[in-house]
Amino acid sequence: MAWEYVTIERTPPLALVRFDRKANLNAFNQQLIDELIEAALSFHNDIDVHYVVLSGTDTVFSAGADMKGGLFREPEADSDPDRKDIKARRSFQSGGRLCKAWEEMPQITIAAMERMSVGGGAALALACDWRVLGRTAFLYVPEVKIGLNLQWGTLPRLITLVGPARAKRITLMCEKMDAATALDWGLIDEIADDGKTVEVAQAMARKVAEMPPATVRLMKEAINATANALHRATSFADADQSQLTGTFAAAKAAREAFMKK
Repeated sequence: MAWEYVTIERTPPLALVRFDRKANLNAFNQQLIDELIEAALSFHNDIDVHYVVLSGTDTVFSAGADMKGGLFREPEADSDPDRKDIKARRSFQSGGRLCKAWEEMPQITIAAMERMSVGGGAALALACDWRVLGRTAFLYVPEVKIGLNLQWGTLPRLITLVGPARAKRITLMCEKMDAATALDWGLIDEIADDGKTVEVAQAMARKVAEMPPATVRLMKEAINATANALHRATSFADADQSQLTGTFAAAKAAREAFMKK
């Protein structure tokens, strides 16, 4: 399967998935989201690959949703208002489908992040099993700053990892988090020298590859079933909430100011 932005290197039992928008600091547009969903689904029935490393480019993971490039824009005109509403809702829900596809992969998944992992980039990384961050890179969740709630099913994942107080600080203060703090708080699992995150992620995968693969898959499923038991129940409407909060006057003003930067 050929995509414009996503490539897969399969060398069982490992695979490396890279995504490269070639623009806008690797921010997500709809096509990139769709390609990454298809890439994830291609592993769901793969019995030869047991460990998947997900990387952006050699210099950046992702600057998040490409709001300037069209993500979350009004859907194209449709004479049927019901169809237009459904299109808009489907667009808002696409990030959630992306993270769900990666979270539900039977393989162990490791995000290798260089330079920055912002908004949707952080959301996708949190849907993976482990995360490796470059030494001078940062995580950043700015959604509240632009009048949106944290969606893509990310909020319950974040709370599970760091607890409610730190989740509030991360989402409400909108601070950039350096690698050392992210490791201390449990948001990432390893720090790598800049440019070496893929190597470190692959080394982690090879270490687990010493274990019986069927048992590894079973244990991942069991841990996720326990840790994520209420995630869907608490985040199923987060895309709808974004559509709502996005209509608030202060939210519109915040996004207009962001667009001018």
